Amino acid sequence: MTNKTTIAKILLVEDDKNFGDVLSSYLEMHGYDVTLATDGLEGKEKFGQDRYDLCILDVMMPKLDGFTLAREIRTRDENTPIIFLTAKTLKEDVLEGFRIGADDYITKPFSSEELLYRIQAILKRSKPQTDPREEQKEFTFGKFHFHYPTRILTFDPGGPNEDRRKLSPKEAQLLRLFAIHLNEVLPRSEALTKIWGEDNYFTARSMDVFVTKLRKYLRPDPNLEIVNIHGNGFQLVEKDKAHT
Repeated sequence: MTNKTTIAKILLVEDDKNFGDVLSSYLEMHGYDVTLATDGLEGKEKFGQDRYDLCILDVMMPKLDGFTLAREIRTRDENTPIIFLTAKTLKEDVLEGFRIGADDYITKPFSSEELLYRIQAILKRSKPQTDPREEQKEFTFGKFHFHYPTRILTFDPGGPNEDRRKLSPKEAQLLRLFAIHLNEVLPRSEALTKIWGEDNYFTARSMDVFVTKLRKYLRPDPNLEIVNIHGNGFQLVEKDKAHT
Protein backbone atom coordinates (compact mmCIF):
# COMPACT_ATOMS: atom_id res chain seq x y z
CA MET A 1 0.00 0.00 0.00
CA THR A 2 1.20 3.50 -0.80
CA ASN A 3 2.66 5.60 2.00
CA LYS A 4 0.04 8.25 2.74
CA THR A 5 2.72 10.82 3.55
CA THR A 6 4.00 10.74 -0.03
CA ILE A 7 0.83 10.37 -2.08
CA ALA A 8 1.47 9.64 -5.74
CA LYS A 9 -0.64 11.65 -8.19
CA ILE A 10 -2.18 9.72 -11.08
CA LEU A 11 -3.83 11.10 -14.23
CA LEU A 12 -6.44 8.58 -15.42
CA VAL A 13 -7.84 9.23 -18.90
CA GLU A 14 -10.76 6.87 -19.60
CA ASP A 15 -13.79 7.64 -21.81
CA ASP A 16 -16.07 5.13 -20.04
CA LYS A 17 -17.01 7.39 -17.13
CA ASN A 18 -18.59 4.61 -15.05
CA PHE A 19 -15.48 2.45 -15.36
CA GLY A 20 -13.28 5.49 -14.76
CA ASP A 21 -15.19 6.38 -11.57
CA VAL A 22 -14.90 2.82 -10.25
CA LEU A 23 -11.18 2.61 -11.04
CA SER A 24 -10.52 6.06 -9.53
CA SER A 25 -12.30 5.10 -6.31
CA TYR A 26 -10.34 1.83 -6.11
CA LEU A 27 -6.99 3.59 -6.53
CA GLU A 28 -7.95 6.32 -4.06
CA MET A 29 -8.81 3.61 -1.51
CA HIS A 30 -5.21 2.47 -1.86
CA GLY A 31 -3.76 5.90 -1.16
CA TYR A 32 -3.41 7.49 -4.59
CA ASP A 33 -4.52 10.98 -5.62
CA VAL A 34 -6.42 10.41 -8.90
CA THR A 35 -7.52 12.98 -11.47
CA LEU A 36 -10.03 11.59 -14.00
CA ALA A 37 -10.44 12.90 -17.56
CA THR A 38 -13.07 11.39 -19.86
CA ASP A 39 -11.50 12.11 -23.26
CA GLY A 40 -8.07 12.74 -24.73
CA LEU A 41 -8.40 16.51 -25.05
CA GLU A 42 -9.45 16.84 -21.41
CA GLY A 43 -6.55 14.58 -20.46
CA LYS A 44 -4.12 16.80 -22.41
CA GLU A 45 -5.50 19.88 -20.66
CA LYS A 46 -5.24 18.36 -17.18
CA PHE A 47 -1.69 17.13 -17.81
CA GLY A 48 -0.71 20.70 -18.67
CA GLN A 49 -2.26 22.02 -15.45
CA ASP A 50 -0.50 19.82 -12.90
CA ARG A 51 2.37 17.43 -12.29
CA TYR A 52 1.69 13.70 -12.14
CA ASP A 53 3.70 10.69 -10.99
CA LEU A 54 1.92 8.36 -13.44
CA CYS A 55 -0.50 8.54 -16.39
CA ILE A 56 -3.00 5.77 -17.18
CA LEU A 57 -4.41 6.23 -20.67
CA ASP A 58 -7.18 4.37 -22.47
CA VAL A 59 -6.21 3.87 -26.11
CA MET A 60 -9.61 4.14 -27.85
CA MET A 61 -11.02 7.56 -26.93
CA PRO A 62 -12.95 10.32 -28.68
CA LYS A 63 -11.41 13.68 -29.66
CA LEU A 64 -7.84 12.48 -29.00
CA ASP A 65 -6.87 8.81 -28.80
CA GLY A 66 -4.49 7.47 -26.14
CA PHE A 67 -1.53 7.02 -28.49
CA THR A 68 -1.77 10.61 -29.72
CA LEU A 69 -2.17 11.89 -26.17
CA ALA A 70 0.91 9.91 -25.12
CA ARG A 71 2.93 11.48 -27.93
CA GLU A 72 1.78 14.93 -26.75
CA ILE A 73 2.83 14.06 -23.19
CA ARG A 74 6.23 12.80 -24.33
CA THR A 75 6.96 16.07 -26.17
CA ARG A 76 6.59 17.85 -22.82
CA ASP A 77 7.84 15.19 -20.43
CA GLU A 78 10.08 12.23 -21.23
CA ASN A 79 10.00 10.69 -17.76
CA THR A 80 6.46 10.46 -16.35
CA PRO A 81 5.49 6.76 -16.55
CA ILE A 82 2.59 5.84 -18.86
CA ILE A 83 0.34 2.78 -18.71
CA PHE A 84 -2.00 2.05 -21.62
CA LEU A 85 -5.39 0.42 -21.05
CA THR A 86 -6.91 -1.17 -24.13
CA ALA A 87 -9.16 -3.88 -25.50
CA LYS A 88 -6.87 -4.10 -28.53
CA THR A 89 -4.51 -7.06 -28.34
CA LEU A 90 -2.87 -6.90 -31.75
CA LYS A 91 0.90 -7.18 -31.55
CA GLU A 92 1.27 -4.07 -33.74
CA ASP A 93 -0.75 -2.00 -31.26
CA VAL A 94 1.25 -3.23 -28.30
CA LEU A 95 4.53 -2.46 -30.08
CA GLU A 96 3.25 0.98 -31.06
CA GLY A 97 2.48 1.70 -27.41
CA PHE A 98 6.00 0.83 -26.34
CA ARG A 99 7.53 2.75 -29.26
CA ILE A 100 5.74 5.88 -28.03
CA GLY A 101 7.31 5.40 -24.61
CA ALA A 102 4.82 3.37 -22.57
CA ASP A 103 6.01 1.69 -19.39
CA ASP A 104 3.25 -0.92 -19.43
CA TYR A 105 0.31 -2.10 -21.54
CA ILE A 106 -2.73 -3.79 -19.95
CA THR A 107 -5.55 -5.34 -21.97
CA LYS A 108 -9.18 -5.17 -20.86
CA PRO A 109 -10.73 -6.84 -18.99
CA PHE A 110 -8.11 -6.87 -16.24
CA SER A 111 -7.97 -7.33 -12.51
CA SER A 112 -7.89 -4.09 -10.50
CA GLU A 113 -5.45 -5.79 -8.14
CA GLU A 114 -3.13 -6.58 -11.07
CA LEU A 115 -3.20 -2.93 -12.14
CA LEU A 116 -2.44 -1.88 -8.56
CA TYR A 117 0.65 -4.08 -8.40
CA ARG A 118 1.85 -2.85 -11.78
CA ILE A 119 1.44 0.77 -10.64
CA GLN A 120 3.40 0.06 -7.46
CA ALA A 121 6.20 -1.62 -9.43
CA ILE A 122 6.47 1.24 -11.94
CA LEU A 123 6.46 3.95 -9.27
CA LYS A 124 9.12 2.09 -7.32
CA ARG A 125 11.35 1.88 -10.39
CA SER A 126 10.80 5.50 -11.37
CA LYS A 127 11.33 6.95 -7.89
CA PRO A 128 14.80 8.50 -7.72
CA GLN A 129 17.18 6.89 -5.26
CA THR A 130 17.94 9.31 -2.45
CA ASP A 131 21.35 9.65 -0.90
CA PRO A 132 21.04 8.87 2.85
CA ARG A 133 23.33 11.85 3.47
CA GLU A 134 20.48 14.08 2.27
CA GLU A 135 18.76 13.40 5.61
CA GLN A 136 21.73 14.65 7.65
CA LYS A 137 21.07 17.81 9.68
CA GLU A 138 24.40 18.48 11.43
CA PHE A 139 27.89 18.57 9.98
CA THR A 140 31.43 18.94 11.29
CA PHE A 141 34.27 19.92 8.96
CA GLY A 142 37.60 21.31 10.06
CA LYS A 143 37.03 23.54 13.09
CA PHE A 144 33.44 24.26 12.12
CA HIS A 145 30.13 22.80 13.23
CA PHE A 146 27.06 23.48 11.10
CA HIS A 147 23.48 22.95 12.31
CA TYR A 148 21.36 23.13 9.18
CA PRO A 149 17.84 23.42 10.72
CA THR A 150 18.81 26.61 12.61
CA ARG A 151 21.35 27.73 9.95
CA ILE A 152 23.97 28.23 12.68
CA LEU A 153 27.63 27.92 11.65
CA THR A 154 29.98 27.71 14.63
CA PHE A 155 33.75 28.12 14.42
CA ASP A 156 35.97 26.26 16.93
CA PRO A 157 32.93 24.75 18.71
CA GLY A 158 33.56 24.46 22.44
CA GLY A 159 36.91 26.21 22.18
CA PRO A 160 37.95 29.56 23.68
CA ASN A 161 37.51 31.33 20.33
CA GLU A 162 34.03 30.00 19.59
CA ASP A 163 32.18 32.20 17.12
CA ARG A 164 28.59 31.69 15.89
CA ARG A 165 27.05 33.01 12.71
CA LYS A 166 23.50 32.61 11.36
CA LEU A 167 23.49 32.07 7.61
CA SER A 168 20.87 33.21 5.14
CA PRO A 169 18.59 30.46 3.76
CA LYS A 170 20.51 30.15 0.45
CA GLU A 171 23.90 30.30 2.21
CA ALA A 172 22.73 27.47 4.47
CA GLN A 173 21.41 25.39 1.56
CA LEU A 174 24.66 25.78 -0.36
CA LEU A 175 26.89 25.02 2.63
CA ARG A 176 24.78 21.94 3.37
CA LEU A 177 25.42 20.64 -0.16
CA PHE A 178 29.14 21.33 0.20
CA ALA A 179 29.15 19.49 3.54
CA ILE A 180 27.26 16.51 2.09
CA HIS A 181 29.85 16.35 -0.70
CA LEU A 182 32.86 17.10 1.54
CA ASN A 183 36.06 16.33 -0.42
CA GLU A 184 33.89 15.44 -3.42
CA VAL A 185 32.97 17.54 -6.44
CA LEU A 186 29.62 19.30 -6.13
CA PRO A 187 28.39 19.71 -9.71
CA ARG A 188 27.36 23.27 -10.42
CA SER A 189 24.17 22.09 -12.15
CA GLU A 190 23.11 20.05 -9.09
CA ALA A 191 23.45 23.03 -6.75
CA LEU A 192 21.66 25.38 -9.16
CA THR A 193 18.67 23.11 -9.74
CA LYS A 194 18.30 22.15 -6.07
CA ILE A 195 18.65 25.67 -4.64
CA TRP A 196 17.73 28.11 -7.41
CA GLY A 197 15.38 25.82 -9.33
CA GLU A 198 17.12 26.26 -12.69
CA ASP A 199 20.55 26.28 -14.28
CA ASN A 200 21.17 29.41 -16.35
CA TYR A 201 23.64 32.29 -16.63
CA PHE A 202 21.90 34.47 -14.03
CA THR A 203 21.50 31.76 -11.37
CA ALA A 204 25.12 30.70 -11.95
CA ARG A 205 26.31 34.27 -11.29
CA SER A 206 24.18 34.37 -8.15
CA MET A 207 25.72 31.11 -6.97
CA ASP A 208 29.22 32.53 -7.49
CA VAL A 209 28.34 35.38 -5.12
CA PHE A 210 27.24 32.92 -2.44
CA VAL A 211 30.37 30.79 -2.90
CA THR A 212 32.47 33.92 -2.30
CA LYS A 213 30.54 34.60 0.91
CA LEU A 214 31.05 31.04 2.17
CA ARG A 215 34.77 31.24 1.42
CA LYS A 216 34.93 34.34 3.62
CA TYR A 217 33.07 32.58 6.46
CA LEU A 218 35.38 29.54 6.33
CA ARG A 219 38.59 31.59 6.08
CA PRO A 220 39.41 31.30 9.85
CA ASP A 221 40.27 27.62 9.27
CA PRO A 222 43.19 27.35 6.81
CA ASN A 223 42.56 23.61 6.57
CA LEU A 224 39.32 24.29 4.64
CA GLU A 225 39.03 25.57 1.10
CA ILE A 226 36.30 25.80 -1.52
CA VAL A 227 38.03 25.21 -4.84
CA ASN A 228 36.79 25.65 -8.40
CA ILE A 229 36.68 22.48 -10.49
CA HIS A 230 36.92 23.87 -14.01
CA GLY A 231 33.98 22.96 -16.20
CA ASN A 232 32.26 21.00 -13.45
CA GLY A 233 31.59 22.74 -10.15
CA PHE A 234 33.12 23.27 -6.74
CA GLN A 235 34.68 21.19 -3.98
CA LEU A 236 34.81 21.84 -0.25
CA VAL A 237 38.20 20.42 0.65
CA GLU A 238 39.28 19.47 4.17
CA LYS A 239 42.98 19.35 3.30
CA ASP A 240 44.20 16.92 5.93
CA LYS A 241 41.49 14.40 4.97
CA ALA A 242 41.33 14.90 1.21
CA HIS A 243 42.43 12.06 -1.04
CA THR A 244 45.53 12.73 -3.07
